[in-house]
Amino acid sequence: MKKEEITNSSVEKVDLRSMNVGVDNRARLKALFPSVFTETQNEKGEPMEVIDFEKLKAELGTFSDLFEARRERYGMDWPGKKDCMKLLQQPSVATLKPCREESVGFDDTKNLFIEGDNLEVLKLLQKSYYGRIKMIYIDPPYNTGKEFIYPDNYSETLDTYLAYAGLADDQGRKFSTNTPNEGRFHTKWLNMMYPRLYLARNLLREDGVIFISIDDGEVSNLRKLCDEIFGEENFVANVVWQKKYSVSNDDPGIAPMHDHILVYQKSLAFGRNLLPRKEKQLKRYNNPDNDPRGPWTSGEYASGKSRIERPTLWYSVTHPKTGEEIWPDENAVWRYTKEKHLQLEAGNRLFWGPEQSYKKPRLKRFLSEIQKGIVPSTWWPFNDTGHNDEGQKETGTILGKKIFSTPKPVRLIKRMLEVSISKADLVLDFFAGSGATAHAVLNLSKEDGGNRKFIMVQLPEPCYEKSEAFKAGYKTIADIGKERIRRVIKKIEEERAAKAKEAEDKLPGMAEKLPDLDLGFKVLKLDKSNFKIWDGGKPDAAEEEVARQLELHIDHIDPNATQEDILFELLLKAGFMPTEKVEKRELAGKTVFHIAEASLLICLENEITRELIDAVAAAEPTQFICLDRGFQGNDQLKANAVQTFAARNQSRDRAEQILFRTV
Repeated sequence: MKKEEITNSSVEKVDLRSMNVGVDNRARLKALFPSVFTETQNEKGEPMEVIDFEKLKAELGTFSDLFEARRERYGMDWPGKKDCMKLLQQPSVATLKPCREESVGFDDTKNLFIEGDNLEVLKLLQKSYYGRIKMIYIDPPYNTGKEFIYPDNYSETLDTYLAYAGLADDQGRKFSTNTPNEGRFHTKWLNMMYPRLYLARNLLREDGVIFISIDDGEVSNLRKLCDEIFGEENFVANVVWQKKYSVSNDDPGIAPMHDHILVYQKSLAFGRNLLPRKEKQLKRYNNPDNDPRGPWTSGEYASGKSRIERPTLWYSVTHPKTGEEIWPDENAVWRYTKEKHLQLEAGNRLFWGPEQSYKKPRLKRFLSEIQKGIVPSTWWPFNDTGHNDEGQKETGTILGKKIFSTPKPVRLIKRMLEVSISKADLVLDFFAGSGATAHAVLNLSKEDGGNRKFIMVQLPEPCYEKSEAFKAGYKTIADIGKERIRRVIKKIEEERAAKAKEAEDKLPGMAEKLPDLDLGFKVLKLDKSNFKIWDGGKPDAAEEEVARQLELHIDHIDPNATQEDILFELLLKAGFMPTEKVEKRELAGKTVFHIAEASLLICLENEITRELIDAVAAAEPTQFICLDRGFQGNDQLKANAVQTFAARNQSRDRAEQILFRTV
C-alpha cells in the first residue's frame, strides 16, 4: 500500500458516545423485517435509508384505510413526550471517572456507586449492562411539589448537571423544585420519569423485574407510563406496603397508611421466588401419629360450594370410630369426589382429631409435599417488611438522627430481593438516596452466603445548610449514601471477625471458613469526557468554529485526564463493565492493560512500535485499543498494524476476530 493511500479511515475509531438507542432499535427492527427498509435521497441528493411504515403495517398484518391517520388512538400523551423520545435517543458524551479515595476495595469489588445525574448514567451503562440486570428497585420523587430538582432546559443534560454539581461554570441555567402552581405539575414529573424508565428497561435481563415505589398522587400516571414502556401484559402486581403502624391525629380526611410498589417484568420469562417459611409457620407441622411421611398439619375437608352447585360432592362418609354416616353441610359439601375420598382414606390422609373425636374429617397436608416456601401476596404489612419509622431508626443508628428524611426500611427491600433474584444476581437502584438498597443486598448476602452485586446511582444533591446532615459534615445526598454503605460494610466485617474468633476459640484450627462476600464498592463520578469530541461537522458551523474544532482534534485528550480516567472511559465506550478485572502488564517494553482475562487490551503509551503490534496480535484479544497519537504521524506503521491484525484474523478460524481501534 502506498503511503498516500493510507488514511485515518484505515483504522476504526472508538465511538466516544454512549449507545444510540434509536440506531439500536432500527437495527433490531431490520433484523426482523428487512423488507420494510428502503433507500431514498436527502435534500443534498445523498442516499439514505428510511422505513416504509405502510410495509411495516402489512408485515404486522395491519391493513388500514386512508382515514387511519385521522382516527383517535388509545394511549397516554402529555406535552413534552416527543422531546423525551429525542432526549433519550441523544447519545451521551460524558464519562464516569474513578474515585479511589472514596471507594472500598476498589481493585477487587464488583459493586458500584455512581455519583451523577441518573439519565446520563443510564445512557452510559447501555453498552456495558444491556440486558444484564436481574432486578431494579427505585424510590423516585413522589411529586409532592417540593422534593425533586428539575432543570429549566432538561435537554441540556450534561451541561446542566455539570453546572448543578459545581463542575462547570453556571451560565444562567436555573434549577427549581416542581411546584403545583406552575401549571405543568404532572407533565414535568412524566418528562423526568419517561426517559429513565425507557433506558432502564433496556438494562433488564429477559427474566428481569423492576419495583417502583410511589404514593397515591402519581400511581395512576406511573401505571399508564409503565404499561406503555414495559407492556401492559408485563404488569406483575401493585403491591400495597403498609408504611405506618398508627394513624396520626393531624392527618387530613382518611389517613394514608400505605404506599404502592408497582412491579413489572421485562418479559413473560420472569418467575417469582417463594418466600421462606418462618419458624412460626413451621411450628404448625408436627407428627402426632408418627406417620412415616413426616410432619403434617390438617386442613378443611369441606368446600365453599353448595349441594346444588356440586351435587357429586354431596355424599356420606363413615366415621372410623362410631361407624356413623357423616354428611356435609348442604352449603359446604366435601372438596373431593367419593372415589377420591376412598383413595385418601386408604392412604391414611384423613384426620379425625385426637382419639378420633371430631365429627368431620380434616385433610392431612405433609410438609414434605408442599412448596418449599410461601407464594408472595400483594399485601406487605409493616410487621413483615418494616415501616417508615423503622427506616428512620436504621439510618439514625448507622449515621445519626435525622440525617436522611425518607429512607425505606431494609426489610422492605429485602422482601423484593427474596421474591425476584438468586444469590449471584445484579441489582440496580438509580434513585439510591441513603443507600438502603445496597444495605439490603449486603445484609441478605451475609445471611445466606450469596454473591449478589449492586449498582447505586445518586445525584449529588446538596444538603440544606441548616439540616442535621449538613451539620454532621455531609455536603450532598450522595455523600450520605456512600458513608452508609461504608459503615454497613465495616459492621459486617466486625461481625464476621468476631464470629471467626469465637469459632477459633471453641475449636482451635477447625474454625468454619466463612463464605466470601464482596464487601466493597467502586465510586465513579459523572463528568465530561476525557476526549475533546469532534463537533465541527455541522452544516451551519461558522468557519472559525470549524477551525477551532480542527485545532482541538490535533491533540484531543484532556491534559488533566489521568491514565485511569482514560482507561475507565474506554472500558465503558468499548462495552465492558467498569468492574472488570484490570491487570497492568508489559508487552514488548510497553505498558498494556489486560481487561476481562485479556479479552480487551488497551495501550495508552505515547509511542506504538511494530514489536508491540506483533505481540498484541499474538495474544489474540477480542479488541485492542490504543491512542492514535501513539503512531506519531507514522501512517506506514498504522497501515502495517491494520494488515497485521487482518492477516491474523484470516489465518485462523476464529469465532471472534480481533477488533483494532484507536482513539
